[in-house]
Amino acid sequence: MSITVGRLSLAHPLLNASGTWDAIEAHRLFGEATPGFAALVTKTVTPEPRPGNVPPRLASSRQGLLNSIGLPGPGCDVFVESLLPRVARLLENTPIICSVGGFSVDDFVRTVALLDGHSDCDAIELNVSCPNVESGCASIGGDAGETERLTRAVRAVTAKPLFVKLSASVVDIAAIAAAAEAGGADALVCINTVKATAIDRRTGKNWFGGGGGGLSGAAIKPVAVHAVLACREATGLDIVGVGGVESADDVRDLLAAGAQAVALGTALFRDPSLARKIAAALV
Repeated sequence: MSITVGRLSLAHPLLNASGTWDAIEAHRLFGEATPGFAALVTKTVTPEPRPGNVPPRLASSRQGLLNSIGLPGPGCDVFVESLLPRVARLLENTPIICSVGGFSVDDFVRTVALLDGHSDCDAIELNVSCPNVESGCASIGGDAGETERLTRAVRAVTAKPLFVKLSASVVDIAAIAAAAEAGGADALVCINTVKATAIDRRTGKNWFGGGGGGLSGAAIKPVAVHAVLACREATGLDIVGVGGVESADDVRDLLAAGAQAVALGTALFRDPSLARKIAAALV
């Protein structure tokens, strides 16, 4: 089942989606950092520390989960100096894909340049699709010109495999994918959560303290399949399919659509060992 995605060699096609798995906490709880993943995708790292969005941050949905987390984190300096080496020690030979976010091209370039000099980072994922921050990320990934400009600027400061994570909440995801390819991306990640929200029926106001939100889980799998198909037809890049994966058949659908690898997300909250079970079913 070994594969290559964007120049990154993997033992099999199953990953985690960024923000859905904490290797340090997993090791503390389960005694292993990545049960069944061929690579670990980190939570998105931003150049400066961020507290994230004001609570409430989560809401349930019949076929998924709504979140408005807002990219909380310690900033890239602490991540590179402290967290990344600690995670790498737990993972041993498992590749690490570092997810990077920001609010300007300079934000992304600063963080990627720092990661480029770190041997524990095996590949970089540009998060240009987070739907629940006020600026940057999704606003960059919603514009083909900005996506190409950002990807090109980041490509200039790193030789590591470069993945670009796209949003389905855009008019033409194929055009954004082509822009990422033109900028020098090695692979695409399709998709992030889909723009959505919940309402507080008592007040008639948005449930989330941070305003925007994103839907993940089983409900968005058909959206992910469509995105993978569209990006496969628009580019020659490898694709990681993400969205609504809960079974081996879900993985097979995304692979049939044109993905080389598949990431699990929301389903891991119910079953942290799901990747291992799916890998066994795929053999």
